[in-house]
Amino acid sequence: MLFALFAIFAGNTMAQDVKFPVIDSSPADIAYFPLNVAKAKDDSKPLIKVIYSRPSKKGREIFGVLEQFGKVWRVGANESTEIKFYKPVVIAGKKIKAGSYSLFAIPNKDNWTLIINKQTDKWGLTYNQEKDLLRTDVPTKALTSTVESLCITFTQQDKGANLIIAWDKTFVELPIEIK
Repeated sequence: MLFALFAIFAGNTMAQDVKFPVIDSSPADIAYFPLNVAKAKDDSKPLIKVIYSRPSKKGREIFGVLEQFGKVWRVGANESTEIKFYKPVVIAGKKIKAGSYSLFAIPNKDNWTLIINKQTDKWGLTYNQEKDLLRTDVPTKALTSTVESLCITFTQQDKGANLIIAWDKTFVELPIEIK
C-alpha cells in the first residue's frame, strides 16, 4: 500500500516537471484525397495525403515579398511539406511511384514551378535540387477574397485530382493522374 501511494505521488511530481511546447503559430494540417477519406466509416483509403504547416498572412504581403519571386519555398512553414502517393501517379507526363516525397515551389508573378523532391523529413528550407524528381510550371490564378492561412486541398478530376495551393489572393492547381 505504501509503495502504491509513493508511485502515485512520484508520478504526479514527474508530470509537473514536463515542459510542454507552446502552440505553434503555423499549425500543422493534413489534406487528403479523396476529401474526408480519413473520417470515412467504410473501407475507403486515401490516394494522396499532404502534411504541411499553415502560416498566416498577418497583414504581410506574401508573394513577391515574404515568399520572394524566383526563390525556392517549402510550401508552408516549419518542416518541409510532405506529399504521399498511395498509388503510382502521373504529373506533367512523368510517372511517379507510390511513396512519400517533399513538395516545394518557386513562386513567380504569373506562374509557379512546383517541385516533387525525394528528400523528406527536413526542417526549414533544407532543399537539395539533386533530389528533384519532377519540376513543372503551373499558372497562378487570382482569388477574389483573401485566404488568411495557407490552405492545401484537392478537387476531383476525371483521372484523379487537382492539388490546390492557396494563400493570400493567389492559388495554383496541379493536375495529378492516379494510376
